[in-house]
Amino acid sequence: MSQDDTTQSEPHVAGAEAALHVDAQREPAIPAVQIDEAEVKVRLKGMDHFRAARWNEALAAYRSGLGHLPKRRTKEASLADKGKQKENLDDLDAEETVDLAEGASTSQDTNVLTEPEPTPLETECVKARAVLNANIGACHVKLGEHKEVVVACTESLKDDPNYIKALQRRAASNNVLDTWSSLTSAQEDYNKLLTLLPSSSTQVVEIRRTLQAIKPRLEAAQKRETAEMVDKLKGLGNNLLGHFGLSTDNFQFVPNGQGGYSMNFVR
Repeated sequence: MSQDDTTQSEPHVAGAEAALHVDAQREPAIPAVQIDEAEVKVRLKGMDHFRAARWNEALAAYRSGLGHLPKRRTKEASLADKGKQKENLDDLDAEETVDLAEGASTSQDTNVLTEPEPTPLETECVKARAVLNANIGACHVKLGEHKEVVVACTESLKDDPNYIKALQRRAASNNVLDTWSSLTSAQEDYNKLLTLLPSSSTQVVEIRRTLQAIKPRLEAAQKRETAEMVDKLKGLGNNLLGHFGLSTDNFQFVPNGQGGYSMNFVR
């Protein structure tokens, strides 16, 4: 796939070119206990579709691949496991508890509940989910669906918070969305990328340039959206006060000199 093929119709934002390549090099190796063979096949099919610029077909294949993987472990499941650990500790008699405390070399508190170590298969599934969701994000980039890019890459980053391509894609799409919240998120992702990328990377200069450009846009978006929110609140207030022959113009807020405001009623 040529570089032109991977960047056509793509906005020029920091990391966009590097991030758009479907991550074939990062495809997780299949462990001794294999991930579902069907997942591997559809993942490879998705890569073929993407290389051929069949974005919707690639998207469908990657989504199908996710369906063959176990769901991400939820907080509720982790809490349930910790509850079982607590029950097991409570079931120990006093002598056993003392022995356990004396024999513990890594913790002085036997009530510290730890997450179970993931199995090799679980680790590979985490990697596979991160890659598939990031590749789904790449398909949405090509389709110009930037909100969906943010959703897919956020899912990817839940499995691998330091996944550079997912961070790049999410930052680039949030930059395009150009809202107060999206620009704030883009700024955070770009700053994180600066901590992850080697200082010699050519992307560092581009990211710094993008961050400089984001700052005034972020301030403008904040002022714009704040003004829109105030206008909506005034409209709501006028609807309510109209029943009493009043409007928000009858109330003036003036600084009180103590960091707050005083409200004056004006006829």
